[in-house]
Amino acid sequence: MQEVMSDEMLELISQRFRLLADPMRLKILHQLQGGEKSVTELVQATGASQPNVSKHLSTLRSHSMVKRRQEGNMAFFSIDAPFIFDICNIVCDSMKMELELKQSLLSPA
Repeated sequence: MQEVMSDEMLELISQRFRLLADPMRLKILHQLQGGEKSVTELVQATGASQPNVSKHLSTLRSHSMVKRRQEGNMAFFSIDAPFIFDICNIVCDSMKMELELKQSLLSPA
């Protein structure tokens, strides 16, 4: 029997999906998949401005997706919710299968 979810729980789930719906946040998470990075490294890797990267890191941190480590005047970020990559892999795999199916239907026999 499937568990009935409360409106509050559904709202929390919805917030998590909205958090992941931003391409820049996905880009930052993708960069952090390889390990801890400084804000400067993330700015260089994403091509975004420092204030933009910092804003997204703050959002991700407030939702416990990334964690921050301070070393002098440098801040380093890393993944705090590794399950996020399971979600990303599921979505990416399903998109690849859908694309392959569409391509096979469009290919001449």
